[in-house]
Amino acid sequence: MCGRFFRHKVSWEEYYAQLNLFRPKDIPEMEAGYNIAPTQIAPIIRAHEDGDQLELAFAMWGLVPGWWHKPLSEKKFTTFNAKSETAPTASSFRYAFRNRPCLVPMSGYYEWKGAKGNKQPYAISMRNRRWFLAAGLWDRTEIDGEMVESFTILTAPSVDWMNDLHSRMPVFPEQTDARSWIEGTPEDREAICQVGNITDLYSWKVGKAVGNVRNQGEELIEELVAPML
Repeated sequence: MCGRFFRHKVSWEEYYAQLNLFRPKDIPEMEAGYNIAPTQIAPIIRAHEDGDQLELAFAMWGLVPGWWHKPLSEKKFTTFNAKSETAPTASSFRYAFRNRPCLVPMSGYYEWKGAKGNKQPYAISMRNRRWFLAAGLWDRTEIDGEMVESFTILTAPSVDWMNDLHSRMPVFPEQTDARSWIEGTPEDREAICQVGNITDLYSWKVGKAVGNVRNQGEELIEELVAPML
């Protein structure tokens, strides 16, 4: 499960240098975000319309299928995550899985553990990596005359110690598979989803302020140190 994530301030040039993205004439400066939640706008990386390059775009977190045209307030099903096992056939995701894969830049994400009402949040990131990429899908639809572009993050069953925090985790393609996720076939994407690699992942306790989406500062990812007795 991935219901919140964070991203350090990363320049457009950094993304371009690693992924050889299409270079637009103008693109908004990408500010850091330390409590990115569903319905918020975040950058994604997808195929450029010419089909030969990748581009950076901005979309709403929480995929709205192309066949949905009612007001968003009437959408009652949750789509900020998509199970990698069922996304290829699920009505909300199957078109995007075949035709609109994307990558979601992040620096880490959050999980909560413990009893209801007293859950402890944890931040999860990769060692020595300021940002990395999660596998996603995007889609486009028109609602009330306005074009809405949105995305979801793919999840897979957790492996190893991650099971202690949550039964599911985002799909993180290896760096060598990043372009294959977007440029490959649906079968390539299914294969990437089945590769579990968390050798670089680690977690730490953070304060409960992250539970409020209005809190956005970098202090949200500071490690929570137990008070000395």
